[in-house]
Amino acid sequence: MSTELTPPTRTKIAEIAASLGVTLPEGAEEKLGVWLGQMVTWNKQVDLTAARSTDELADLMLADGLMLAARVPKGVTVVDIGTGAGAPGLALALARPDLRVTLVEPLAKRVAFLRTVLAAVGREDVNLLRMKIHELRTRFDVAVARATFPPAEWLVRSVDVLSVPDGCAWVLLAKEPPPEDPDAVLVEDIAYTWPATGVARRAVRYARA
Repeated sequence: MSTELTPPTRTKIAEIAASLGVTLPEGAEEKLGVWLGQMVTWNKQVDLTAARSTDELADLMLADGLMLAARVPKGVTVVDIGTGAGAPGLALALARPDLRVTLVEPLAKRVAFLRTVLAAVGREDVNLLRMKIHELRTRFDVAVARATFPPAEWLVRSVDVLSVPDGCAWVLLAKEPPPEDPDAVLVEDIAYTWPATGVARRAVRYARA
């Protein structure tokens, strides 16, 4: 665990958002900075991130959520399954306060971290649930998970948490091809780059078949 990790500046956060086509609402850079600052502090005692540099931390925690912030419809319900330290769901919630976001995470230490952050940024309206996906009973307009399951498994599981008939699931990919499932239809396939580190990524949106 690195002791040299530092949180990105508000300027860096704004630059990442702009490069992904997102205009952040007033105060969002500060709130995102509080979150990442808390992460660096907690990470000295609790394993929250594998990031080895400030740029890696910025991309790992912000880029996917901010990419989604430019594409998720206004006012919908969103669930992030296995959110860990909050990516991508918390970044999405802070960039898009119009969304009704639920973060689902089974590990107590990560939930405690997220609860502290939500209080610090004044976003207790973000729903935080300590549970696993099979315990979830609510259905959502948009579902996302990153590295919680292999992509093909996530696509299958995501159908169970989506509202009918208009729900959609996002599958976030590194080098894998988009998965296929008879219960899902590929709607949108987006190639993008993590701004700070230049890592190529891919996000694929599916609707229920």
